[in-house]
Parts: sequence; structure tokens; C-alpha cells
Amino acid sequence: MTVMEADLAQREEDKRALLAAGMDGTRAQAWIAARPAALSSFTADRVSYGRYWELGRDLLASLPRPPSRSEAERLAAARLLQAGRDTRRRFMAAHALDVYRALTDGMRTFVRVEALVVAAARLVPGLCPMPDEIAVEAEGKQGEKDGIEIDQGIFCHAILARPDTGMHLCHAMLLPRVEARERLAELQAAGRVDLTYAEVERKGKASYVTLKNPRYLNAEDDVTVDPLEIAVDLALLDPETEVCVMRGGLVEHPKYKGRRIFQAGINLTHIYYGKIPYLWYVRRDLGWVNKVMRGHASELISPDEVTGETHEKLWIAQLDTFAIGGGCQALLVMDYNIAGADAYMTLPARKEGIIPGMANLRMWRFVGDRITRQAILYERGLPCDSDEGRLIIDRIVPPDQTDAAVAEVVEGLTSSGVVSARGNRVAIRAAQEPLDLFRRYAAVYAREQALCHFSPALIANLERHWNAAQRKM
Repeated sequence: MTVMEADLAQREEDKRALLAAGMDGTRAQAWIAARPAALSSFTADRVSYGRYWELGRDLLASLPRPPSRSEAERLAAARLLQAGRDTRRRFMAAHALDVYRALTDGMRTFVRVEALVVAAARLVPGLCPMPDEIAVEAEGKQGEKDGIEIDQGIFCHAILARPDTGMHLCHAMLLPRVEARERLAELQAAGRVDLTYAEVERKGKASYVTLKNPRYLNAEDDVTVDPLEIAVDLALLDPETEVCVMRGGLVEHPKYKGRRIFQAGINLTHIYYGKIPYLWYVRRDLGWVNKVMRGHASELISPDEVTGETHEKLWIAQLDTFAIGGGCQALLVMDYNIAGADAYMTLPARKEGIIPGMANLRMWRFVGDRITRQAILYERGLPCDSDEGRLIIDRIVPPDQTDAAVAEVVEGLTSSGVVSARGNRVAIRAAQEPLDLFRRYAAVYAREQALCHFSPALIANLERHWNAAQRKM
């Protein structure tokens, strides 16, 4: 079958599916006829593809919401969505550079990913969903969504997959946030900034960043991602400190009341109820996690380890109780990890149905390939006070002595300056995970996590392993 014959067959199948769902024949035919048969210039394709996506969006909007669709309507929606995704991939494969240059003034300005996807939706209508479209879907549970945010994943993948645009976007996400610069004077004056779900506090020569989501055992979710990144920014910006500490705050749960918990991973209840947007994953791992790993970029100098530089500090993790999911991921970017003897680490991403951030890129460097696969694919837990755990944890102390142990390590690191420590940190990173390697992994992550986040398997896993349907927000 030739390409032309395959295209004609596809159009005919689309038409049958739409008519079987009771859609207006004239509108259905207009959408089918509008499908671009070939690529042209960016100027022309921006119009033709945009028109096709607009017609498809209107047809999808004419259907009932997903939970109320008949089988024929469900199949028609799947056709509309898949055709849109296929053509967006084709468009971005040809025009990622054109789009990115238009959005960044020829790559002379830096735009964070959350603003970039909105600007892209305005530049090429239909390329990415608009915020109001995402807000409508967010009114329902995760399993009741069409997954229009997958289009953001297609866009992010295409931008990150190119060395030029991908490195530029990574650079943008490593810049200090405006909100942090605005509160730096407060930190310098008071020695502390409370961001509700996170805080940063100066103690001697160390900046302590504390995650505070006590109701959910210090899980990460859509309300923590900005405060935590701003707190990391402030810790890095503070001119009076030389090292940083990350820890979890005290929690409310009766089982752990009065204890610190390092982190409980992503908020699974919020995923189930549709309150974690897809872009959360990209913002988190290109944002605060990568800033801990690499420090801050400046606008005029590349953050690449070989050709440029960053402003960075050493990071210490204080692991109390447990580090689940994203908490375990965070340990993999730290310079020194201290844990209570009763603490443990897990990466239960397979049970959740998602990819565990950058753990696939990093964990094998600590514990080897086999244990990494066992942890990610088969939920193998790692007690901190074990042979395997000690490959990640540098120091084990009694559970009530983690505060004192952190203070001791801070004193040891800063008593004779940290200049050589920083230089060695950069050199190790250049050998293990240079920025371009991170970019390449991030491109794959952006694409695959979008598909996982809206997979029916994710909902089934949450109901089976998390009892999510019985939990309340």
C-alpha cells in the first residue's frame, strides 16, 4: 500500500467512526478534508495544521464528557485525539525550531516551560491546549479526562529533543525565579522565608530548605512545586551560606505525629482526582531538582559544565522516617545523605503507573543496574541501614540524632571553605551526567510521562494498590 493509499484508507476509517457516533456529516467531512497531506513552510503549515486541529477540537467538544459516552462515541473521540497527536508530532518534527525561535525572540530571551506551552498555544492555535481547556478537564477525575495535556508532552519532547532548543529550555529552567529574587531581601533581613508549603531558613553557614505538606506526609503535589523551587532558589541565592540542607517538616498523621518525614513522593490521591497536571512533572524535574543538581544559571553564560558555568552549593539531605518515590529521587542529586537508622527508601512508580522522574537516569550509578531495575520495576525497598541502602546513604545515625548529624556535617564541610568541593562536584557531574545527557533523557521523559499520566493503567493501579477511590482529597 502506498502512502497515498494509506492516507485515503485512514480518512475513510475516520469518517465511518465519526458518523457511527452520530456526528454531523458535513462537519466530519470538513475535518477529514482539512487534514494536511504534506508539510510545507512554517507560515503555511501554521495555518493549515491549526485549522485542522481547531475543527477536531470542535468535534470533540460536541461529544458528551468521557464518562457519559457510548462505545461509538468513545471510539470517535479516540480517532479525533489520535489524529491530532499524530499530526502534532509531524508538525513539531518539522517546525520545532521555527516555533521555539518565534516564542523566544530568536532564542534571545528565556521562557519557562509553563509559559512556553501557553505561548505556543497562542502562536499556533491547537498545538497545545489553552489553560481554560485544561481547567475544564481538571474538574473531573483523572480517569474522566481525554488527556489533552498529552499535546504538551508532544511539544516538550520535540523542543527538548533538539540540542539547540533543548539546551536553551534547560537553561531557562535553571535561572532563579523572579519570586525568589523578590523575597531575597526578606531572607537576608529575617534569616527565614515561609512559603507555606516550603520554607528556607539560615542556620550559620547553611540554608535549610524544608518541605511542608503535613496532611499528606510531605508528599509533593501542585501546591508544593512552586514553593519548593522558590525555597531552593533562595537557598542558592543567599550570599551568607555555603551549603544547603533539604529535609521534611513535622507531620500531623497520628502514626508519625511530632516526627519529620523526608518525603512521601507524589500525592497519589491528587493524581486520582485529576489535580496533578501533566506539566507538573516537567516543571519539577527541570526546576528545583535540576537546580539542586546543577545550581543556578545566569542569562549570559551557558550552564553546560564544559562550555559554561553555574552558581551552585553543596547539598545535604536529612532523611527522617522515609523517602518514597520523589523523595528517593531527590537523594540521587544530593552530595551527602544522612538518614535515621529506621528510615527506608522506595520507588513504587510501577504500582503507580508512572516514570520515577530522573531515577532511571541516576539510580544505577549508585546501586548498579540490577538493583535499579528491581527497585523501579519490582518495587524493591531499600532500608537505609543495609548494604544496598548505604550505597545511597552516606551516614546512618539513631533516629533522634539526624539534626545533630546534619549540623556536624555542615560544620565539617564549611570549616575550611567549599571552593574545592564545588569544583569536584562540577567535575563529577561532567563525567556522570553532563547537561546534554540530562536534556536527552528529559526529552524521552517528557514524551513517555505524558502517556503514562493519562493511561487507563494508572487509574487501575491507583485503585488496586492505593485504594484511591476510597480516599478523600
